[in-house]
Amino acid sequence: MKSENKIREDICFAGESLFQRGYTVGSSGNISARLDDGWLITPTDACLGNLDPAKIAKVNLQGEWINGEKPSKTLKLHQGIYQNNPDAQCVTHTHSTYLVLLTLRGVWSPEAILPPITPYQVMKVGKIPLIDYHRPGAQEVAERVATLANHVKGVMLERLGPVVWGHSVAHASYILEELEETAKLWLKSERKVIALPDEAINELCALFGCHW
Repeated sequence: MKSENKIREDICFAGESLFQRGYTVGSSGNISARLDDGWLITPTDACLGNLDPAKIAKVNLQGEWINGEKPSKTLKLHQGIYQNNPDAQCVTHTHSTYLVLLTLRGVWSPEAILPPITPYQVMKVGKIPLIDYHRPGAQEVAERVATLANHVKGVMLERLGPVVWGHSVAHASYILEELEETAKLWLKSERKVIALPDEAINELCALFGCHW
């Protein structure tokens, strides 16, 4: 397992990469990563584009703040995911433009915000459900997402942005990027792209061990 210092560096690298490419702006978004004795999470109101490894907050297994700057207000959301999905090693939340726009214009369905239009969407992301709007950091959202944490790879918070989890900081970023790109494709096509047929989806799931 990577050292705590290396994971802090991974969070900073991912944050800067996402920020530079416009996946988040200003001080929006947050990233966390699991440790043996708790987890790390970016500070509240921090800009993901210029994170300081030493200032990333650390909390213990009970979610109590140990060191670093004050944790993000979405702390309970991250905690619920880690407690309910032992495979989740990183949780990433951004305010990605096309995904937020999708919730403003209307998603494909509450159970899957996007239709299955590309093979990598099916293989790498899967179905992403919509979570109805609540204020940032709302306890209701944390509780709802916790019940889904072991069944999907992420959720979409209406009017706020995606929350995804993966087996590393990089992996969570890849899932988010694939999801945002799919939303971009679907919206730019004016929602006229035909979904992959069931036989194609079933083939992908059988060959690559994915789920749809």
